[in-house]
Order: sequence, then C-alpha cells, then structure tokens
Amino acid sequence: MKELAGRLTALDPDAGAAVRVIGYFDRLAESRAGLEALVRGAAVLAGCAARLVDAERRVRVRVEADGTRRDSVSPPDPAWPSAALTPGGASALWLERTADAAPSVVDAVILERAAGVVRLVLDRTRGRVPADDPELIETLLDVTAPEAARLHAARRLGLDPADPATRARVLAPLDGRPRVVAAPRETTGTSGPRPVSDGDPQAVTDSSGTQPPHTDTELPAGRLGIGPAVPVLDLPRSWAAARTALRFTADGTAQDPGQRIVHADELGGIALLAELVAPGAEPPPDVHDVEAAAANAPWLLATLNAVATTTSLRAAATEINVHHSTLQDRLSHAESLLGWPVRTPQGRLRLQLALTMRHLARP
Repeated sequence: MKELAGRLTALDPDAGAAVRVIGYFDRLAESRAGLEALVRGAAVLAGCAARLVDAERRVRVRVEADGTRRDSVSPPDPAWPSAALTPGGASALWLERTADAAPSVVDAVILERAAGVVRLVLDRTRGRVPADDPELIETLLDVTAPEAARLHAARRLGLDPADPATRARVLAPLDGRPRVVAAPRETTGTSGPRPVSDGDPQAVTDSSGTQPPHTDTELPAGRLGIGPAVPVLDLPRSWAAARTALRFTADGTAQDPGQRIVHADELGGIALLAELVAPGAEPPPDVHDVEAAAANAPWLLATLNAVATTTSLRAAATEINVHHSTLQDRLSHAESLLGWPVRTPQGRLRLQLALTMRHLARP
C-alpha cells in the first residue's frame, strides 16, 4: 500500500493521499480502534475539526484538528462536508470546513472510509438496543440487582461505567417512567445542569461520546424531580433523591403554585421534611389553616407563594401583577384568615414551611 501510494503521489498527489487515507483507516479497523480514535484520525488527516453525531444511538464525539477532543452540543452546519453511516441515511460524520473552502477529493475519501469503520464499531459495541429500554433502566436503578447486570445495562444504554469521570442523574416525572441523562464531563460532584427556564436542563453528553436514554429536549412537560449527578453504580441513590424532589414540585397554577422542576441537590436540609410528612397522611395544622384560608379567597395561594418565594413584598406584587397597596390589603386579609403574620421573618418562615408541607402531604 505504501509503495502504491508513493507511485500515485508522483502522478497525482490527491490519488496518493487517498490511498494513504484508505490504508490508515484499514489499520484502525484491524486494531479495533474506538470511536474517538476514528474521529481523531479524520480530524488530523483533514486538518480541521471532525464530529460524529448518531442520534439513534445517542453518540456525540468532536475532535479538533490537533487531536484534542472538545465536544459541542451545537448542531452541525449542513454546509460542512459530511457522510452518512448507512446508504441513504442522515449525515452523521462531518468535517468542519468553512464555507469558502473548496471540496476536496481527499475529504470525500476520509469521510467515506471513516464512516464505514465507525458503522462497524457502533454495530459491534452499541447494537440497536432502544435507548430508553424500560427493562434496562429498571435494572440500572435497582439497588438489589447484581452489579454485573447493572453494569451491562449501563453499557447497553450508552453509559461508560469504566470511565471514572462519567456521571449521570435520574429524572422522575410525575407521570411516566424514570429517565437517565448524562452530566457534563466537568461535573465532579452533585452539581450539574440547571434549567434554562422552568423547563429542561441543558443538553449534555458523557465522556464516552454517548448520550444516555433521553436528551433534554425530550423531557416531559409538567412536574419533574431531578436527582444528583452520581457515578453509574450510584444511580439508584439518584433515583431515590429524584423521587423525593418530585414531592416538592407543584403544578405551577393558581391553585397549586410553585416550581414544576426541583433539583434534589438544591433542597439541602429541607429534604428532611419529606421524612416527617408522609404522602396522604394527616397534614400538619398550619397546612389545614392554609387550605381553609384558600377556600375563602381564590387568590390566596398564589399570593402567599409569591410572598414566600420572592425577596421583597414589592417583588411579590410584581410576581402576581398587582399594585403594592393591593398586596398589603391581601396580606392583611390572609393574616386574619390564617391566624399568624406572614410579613415578619418568623411568620414568613412559618409560611414557607406550611406551603412546602402542603406539597409533601399530597397522596
């Protein structure tokens, strides 16, 4: 192959370079190289960044021209040279050529050969298992399941338990099965993605280049508890914490105001309340007072929630879109119904606890 490449180079530099590319990827295939090595080879040979994105198997790998891996969640530019992993399929491997760069025969060979080897590696290592297979997720989150079974489930779901940097968290929707998402590679503790709005956390990938069961654009609407980012084998703990966080959520309506999404690792000591107030049990007296007062004033719950969750009464008035004087009148009426003040530090804390326990007491 080297001799042929040398002869072709003397006649046609592009043809010689193409033969060397073919030989290079053949050697990677023979050595059973991984996905990152293949994408790195494409980037170094092309002299520009290369990225692999397989949406079906949740794979995302990006490597700079100097061989440094630097993943990105931004979508590939359709104008970049690209290749599909299967004939007629969607593009999955890109070379990040600028728009003014002329198409290259060598680029085409790099994409074709790299895509072919990548397809073999993916079929061998990832197969076609559904990324949200409920049985695999159930096994992964079952603390009583054998460790070998949980590790196997993690790998089949696109997580890399062998990489100590891999972290993932569990999402607990109100209605539906648990979901698992990877935490950013930089995450080393329990902190992680935060909602950009009262919606979904930011999209992230794990260190192996795979995205486990759900990307964040697929998160369900409505109430959602989010567990802390943990190593793969600790995911049952994240699942338990996510279920606890779910109990602190609300519908976000006038009759059930509050956060629809709650992160377990932001609760701190407040999470201990979940152990004191059992779902469906007799609510504490302050919760009874709040419910009785709300029955006499439809605006009361939203008003009290605004007072409990904002930094000042003026901010609370803005939150519920009323004049400051109107809010003062409402609070005077609320205090007469509740039987305790809500504008003093102690009364505000009592109000916060009552509203929180109201969520926890729900069946």
